[in-house]
Amino acid sequence: MHSLQMPRFASMAPKARRARGFTLIELLVVLVILTLLAGLVGPKVLDQLGGAKVKTARVQIGEIEQSLDLFKLDVGRYPNDAEGLRGLVERPATAPGWNGPYLKKGLPVDPWGGAYQYKSQGRHGGSPDVYSLGADGKPGGEGDSADIFN
Repeated sequence: MHSLQMPRFASMAPKARRARGFTLIELLVVLVILTLLAGLVGPKVLDQLGGAKVKTARVQIGEIEQSLDLFKLDVGRYPNDAEGLRGLVERPATAPGWNGPYLKKGLPVDPWGGAYQYKSQGRHGGSPDVYSLGADGKPGGEGDSADIFN
C-alpha cells in the first residue's frame, strides 16, 4: 500500500505554484483599473487644489487689509503707492505715528509665489486695492489665472 500512495509533496505542487504571485494578466487588469481611476479622480483633485489657492489668497488679502487699517489708525492715512505694502513692515520716512510692523511675519507672497499688488487709490474709491495676479502672474485672466481683489 505504501508504493501506491502519491508522495505528499506531489499533491502540494499545484497549490504552491498558485500561491507564488499574480499572473501578468491580473497585473495588467489592476493597472488598467488604477489608470481609469486616476483619470477620473485626478482632475477633480487638481480643481480642489486650485480652489484652495484662491481661498488662501483671499484670506491673506483680508489679513493685509486689516494691517492697512491699523496703519491708517496710527498714521492717519493709508500707505501711498511709493510706500506700498512695504510700509506695513518697514517704517516709511513720511509716516509719523507709525507703530509697526503691522505684519508680524513680513509680507506674504501669494499662493503662486508672486507678490501682492497695491494701489492706494482703490477701484471703488475709499480703501486701497490689494490683489494677486493669480496663477499666471499677469493682469486679467480666467479661472486660477484670474486676478483676486479685496
